[in-house]
Parts: sequence; C-alpha cells; structure tokens
Amino acid sequence: MIKSECSELLADLIFTKNNFHLKIYHTMKKVLVLMTAVLLAACSGENKNTQSAGIAGLSTQEESTMQDEQSFYDFKVEDIDGNLVDFSKYKGKKVLIVNVASKCGYTPQYEGLQELNEKYGDKIAILGFPANNFGGQEPGTNDDIKKFCTGNYGVTFPMFQKVSVKGVDKHPLYRWLSDKDLNGWNNEEPTWNFCKYYIDENGELKKFFQSSVKPMDEEIISVIES
Repeated sequence: MIKSECSELLADLIFTKNNFHLKIYHTMKKVLVLMTAVLLAACSGENKNTQSAGIAGLSTQEESTMQDEQSFYDFKVEDIDGNLVDFSKYKGKKVLIVNVASKCGYTPQYEGLQELNEKYGDKIAILGFPANNFGGQEPGTNDDIKKFCTGNYGVTFPMFQKVSVKGVDKHPLYRWLSDKDLNGWNNEEPTWNFCKYYIDENGELKKFFQSSVKPMDEEIISVIES
C-alpha cells in the first residue's frame, strides 16, 4: 500500500516537473516571438526615418506626388501660397529658375527679374525659389517673403515655397539641376543667392548663370530671343 502511494506520489512529481518545464518552454517561445516583433518594428521605423531624411524639406503634397524624376516636366512643386504646380505646364516654354533672398546684396535683381517678366513673359517663365543657404539672408517665412518681393519690387512672376538649394537637404528640383547624371551635363549648384538656371522649351537644362549675371544682361536676353 505504502509502496503504491509512493509510486503515485513520484509519478505526480514527475508530471508536475515536466508540466513546469513545458510551461517554461511555451513562455520562452512567446517571449522570443515578441522580441522578434519588436525588433522588426524598430527596423521598420528606422527605414521610415531614413526615407524621410532623404526627402527633407518636402511638403506632404510634394512627397505624395514625388517619384524618380526623369525630366524637368516630371516635377510638382508647391508655390508660395501652397498650391501644387505641375511643371508639365511649362512644356514648349523657356524657363529661368532663380534662388532668391530678401537680405542679399543681389536682392535688387528682383527688379530686373520683374522687368524681364514684363518684357519677355510670353517667351520665358521666371520661377523664384527663396532659399536661406547663403549667409542666412532669407530668414523669413513664405508669407514674409511674398510681402517683401511684391511690396518692394512688384513681383508678379511665380514664386515658390522656401527650399534648400544645396547640401544634404537639397530640394529634388535643385538636385536635378546640379547633377549631370540627372540633367545631362551640369554638376554646378548655386554658389550664392540669385544664381540662374536656364531650361529651353524642350525641358533641357542649357545654361547656368552666376549671381553676377543680371536678369537683363545680354547673356540672358540672347538665349530668350534665340
């Protein structure tokens, strides 16, 4: 009798021990699954952060429309009022892109750009891109910039949202303008405010003008009239 009870007790102990090990096994398995899920989520978040850093400075609208731009006409960029502008609207027209600033020695070139717009607006579109890359000379908001250039120089040509035109956060449009693998020949990015890129009526980048070249200089007039 005693022997039988001992045998049953031993069996219960063995069962309890095995059951305890089984519970530990299942618990550890759940922990491993949970840790794997956490690691995957962390990696996913890191990838998203990396992607966001790669398109720094873009608005939500621009991000939602941005693809791997192959030509000038593929770009969609927000104007200074926040409206998305499809650059395909410039097909068949010459374009002059200028990085502008409100507190620069070249700021009076706004006057020349407006004169160019009034005289040749039917032949060339002038696009102004405010940027604070040089000497902190464009510190204001988009509203500040709009009030400044319209109030002081009567600007009526298209102005766009403030962007970065050089460095790691360079806007995709300026990346295209300053990378020969994208535009076909030019690697030169703006060296100061009021540098100018000339795109012909076929959407091809043809000229880069330094800040010292004024809007009404013969170098620019000649490409418009050619």
